[in-house]
Amino acid sequence: MRWVRYVTQGNTTPRCGVLDNGMVHALKPGITLIELLGDDGQRLAEAGEQALRDPVELVAVDQVRLLAPIAKPPAIRDGLCFLDHLRGIRRALGVSDELLPVWDEIPAFYFANPASVVGPYDDVAVPPGCTWFDLELEVAAVVGRAGRDLHPDRAESHIAGYMLLCDWSARDLQFKELPLGIGQAKGKDSATTLGPMLVTADELEPFRRDGRLSIELRATVNGEELTKGRLDQMDWTFGDLLAYTSRGTELAPGDIFGSGTVPGGCLLEHVDTPNPADFGRWLRPGDVVSLSGEGLGETRQRVVPGQPVHPLRSGH
Repeated sequence: MRWVRYVTQGNTTPRCGVLDNGMVHALKPGITLIELLGDDGQRLAEAGEQALRDPVELVAVDQVRLLAPIAKPPAIRDGLCFLDHLRGIRRALGVSDELLPVWDEIPAFYFANPASVVGPYDDVAVPPGCTWFDLELEVAAVVGRAGRDLHPDRAESHIAGYMLLCDWSARDLQFKELPLGIGQAKGKDSATTLGPMLVTADELEPFRRDGRLSIELRATVNGEELTKGRLDQMDWTFGDLLAYTSRGTELAPGDIFGSGTVPGGCLLEHVDTPNPADFGRWLRPGDVVSLSGEGLGETRQRVVPGQPVHPLRSGH
């Protein structure tokens, strides 16, 4: 099933529904997708079947505004599961693309900001103080069933479904923070796009090849293709990522896991000047970014001006 969260012009209270043949079949107001998670998918499937049989509201998808399917995830963990993305960044910055052995030993991830979630067609503001604004083409897996200390071979059974994810990045802020040595911070704090729909795992089974989802993914800026790749290029699978992150801790229904960036799917990989400040393709107000994926739909978002920076006092 393809689950959406939406508002209409006449009713700005969000509600959830199933998208089928261009029509949204709505649930009762107040029901969230997170409420329908927590088991092996039976509750979500039963709610969807009920909505298709007897919708509380039936409305054409082109008459609604789609929101992020999961508004406030319990947690967002963004992985770096495509190692060629990291190699591409290193080459663009003029350093060796040889990676340390640890990259093949554990999957890297960081915690993103659940309050930063935006919808698939929402405007995205440039973060305060940022002049190197970037996108990242990713896929998000949504945890449907709680678990801890998961086995890599069985961890994907805890995934309810998938959606597109854009990890908006303030590269100049990110580079400034790197010497602090404590991980991602304001460079990754402004916006995380989720949507346009949560596609249940069973719906994507036709795309599975050799045990992996072989979904074609694409990113464009102002209609010009930035990159095209496939989800099965991941060096670390979602099963690996969930298994590693669940060691000694509980994964909760609604938790979001980002795949990391599809190789070539960010502007940083395309920097062609010794000084990134001279790169002429950083996102600016008015630019339009679109992500798409087979079976996952398409996002389309306009970059808008951000807020001015309030100076800090010296830390000395």
